Amino acid sequence: MPKMKTRRSAAKRFSVTGSGKIKRNKAFRSHILEKKSPKRKRNFRKAALVSKADFKREAKLLPNG
Repeated sequence: MPKMKTRRSAAKRFSVTGSGKIKRNKAFRSHILEKKSPKRKRNFRKAALVSKADFKREAKLLPNG
């Protein structure tokens, strides 16, 4: 069998931590920022982990990760 290919779109959005969890960036940070509080915008900068419900689906997109 040949190697599995990584979905490049997913590779640009997600990264795998050392313990095997998948890290993601938060949404809602690109525009319409005037009405959002500074605290809320600051928290968008922090990375989050992919939820348990979505983990299996995202892991399939990153087989080599």
